[in-house]
Order: sequence, then structure tokens, then C-alpha cells
Amino acid sequence: MMIKSTLMGAAAAMAVLAGTSAVSAQEITVGYFLEWPMPFQYAKATGMYDEAMGVTINWVSFDTGTAMSAAMASGDVQLSVSQGVPPFVVATSAGQDLQILDVAVTYSENDNCVVLEALEIDKDSAIELEGKKVAVPLGTAAHYGFLKQMSHFGVDIGTMEVVDMAPPDGAAALAQGSVDMACGWGGSLRRMMEHGNILLTGAEKEELGILVFDVTSGPAGWVAENSDVVTAFLQVTAEANAMWADEANHDTMLPVIAKDAGMDPDATLATISTFGFPTVEEQLSAKWLGGGAQEFMKGVADVFVEAGSIDAALDSYVDNVNVDPLTAANGM
Repeated sequence: MMIKSTLMGAAAAMAVLAGTSAVSAQEITVGYFLEWPMPFQYAKATGMYDEAMGVTINWVSFDTGTAMSAAMASGDVQLSVSQGVPPFVVATSAGQDLQILDVAVTYSENDNCVVLEALEIDKDSAIELEGKKVAVPLGTAAHYGFLKQMSHFGVDIGTMEVVDMAPPDGAAALAQGSVDMACGWGGSLRRMMEHGNILLTGAEKEELGILVFDVTSGPAGWVAENSDVVTAFLQVTAEANAMWADEANHDTMLPVIAKDAGMDPDATLATISTFGFPTVEEQLSAKWLGGGAQEFMKGVADVFVEAGSIDAALDSYVDNVNVDPLTAANGM
């Protein structure tokens, strides 16, 4: 699929020279994940975004958040919905000027590593994972969770063969028995669970400080030039989340979300029921974008540096969070 991008930079510059206000983007491309059902997909499928924003939106699916970063770096994608914090941290630590715009979803129960059933390894015998082969999508939330879990269990990662695989590929490899453990999320995680077991539950991971949440992100320069478009996008997302929060809307929304996610309704409900969608007020609180997310990103970066996954961390990730569009959306 060809990813199309139409930034209106030249038009904006001409407008400024002519003494008029800058023109916002008229067509944008937004990245998202298949098999990752969220309320925004109801708004996506029913045209709520297009109507509210007054722009044409091209939607393109990705397998990993690292691929989202690359697409935003090349200018092919302007916004990414549900990008994992670790791939965001990897990109910004390397110098990519991205900003977090909202907390898209929390999902501690829906991102994990699964050990091949035949090995009969659980949290009491996790040390036996030393020397084993594991499929991990590097630079993602699953990668961060893998590193933290292995550290908790005292497993020497240096003894393991870590293979970079997107979750769908990792699930297939685990099913074939070609890896001993695989890490991933969503539909891929469900398929992994058919062939193995997790070591820690979502609640147990949170006790270790493994927060699992995704964000809506975008290139800082583009966001600054198109703040009105971004604000409208976030407002529609918040509206869809509020609709889903009312169970009376589930019968209407679920089939639409399932179809857009490429899933059947039962699997969609099973997955989305493990998700949390914080309100705008909650997102702007100290727990999240009011300071907690920035501190968490620094912690993720430091873990990646220690593991040799990235060369260096930023001194602070405060500048990589922009709450202005979300705050404006809250007042709409």
C-alpha cells in the first residue's frame, strides 16, 4: 500500500507572505494498528473525523510502533494512534522530534511474553529461560516489558538468543516451536496464548513499574503548524471514548469497531474489555501527561541504555509532551 502525504508547508508559507493566516493541512495520513480495537475506530469508520476536521484522512496500518516512527520521520504519516511509549522513546532518544499528544489506551493485560507450553516454565522457574530463543519486537512496549521481566527474574539476557520479530511473526514462530518464547500484543498475543503461558499478570507487571500505555503522537513541527487540526482530531477521539464508556452504545459501536480492526465481535469484545481509555481530565493529571508520562519515559530510556538497546537517553522528555492541543480539545 502506498502511503500518501500532503503537507501544506508551501501553501502556508505563501499565505504568510501574503499577509493572511497559515493554511492547515487539507489531507493527512494517520497510522494505526489492526487487531487492536479501540473506540476511535468507530469514529474512523463513520466519518466523524473527516466531518469535524474538514480534511481528508488517509488511514494506514502498521505492525509496530517503530515502523510508525519511521513513517513520521519520512513525512509519510502525520499522526500515529496508539504508538507504544517505548518506540516513541527510542525515536526521540535518537533525535527524532516527536511529541506525545494524548494517552490513547492503557493495557497492562494485553501486552506480554508467552513461554512455549512444552517447556513448562512459569514464574517460579523463569531462570530456565537462560539460553533460550525469544522473539521480541525490538524497541516496543513488549521489548521493554521483556527486559524488565527478565531483570526481575534474574535471567541473564546475554545467554538468550533474541530475535527481532513483529508480533504476528512471533506468534507464528511460537506455534511452530521455532522459538521458546515470544512477546507481543493484541491478536498476536491471543494466538501466542494458544501455545504457551505468561509469566506475570498485568497487575503483577504494574507492581514492578511496568506501565503499559500507548499515545497519539506526531512530528513537533507539523503539530505546531496544524494545531487546529490536531485539536479537532483529539476532540473526536475523546468523544468516541466517551461514547464507548456508556455501555448503552456497545451494541452499536462493537460491530463497526470489529470490522475496522479486522476481527470478529467476540474477539473484539474480549480484547477491548482489557483496555482502559482515560478521560481528557485524567490524561492531563499528574499521573499521566502532567508529569508521570515524562518520568516514565526517562525510566524506559535508562533501561534501554543499560540493556544496550539505545546509545543514550535524553536528560529529560518533558519537551516531547505537548498538552496544548488536548487542553484546547477539552474546552471544545
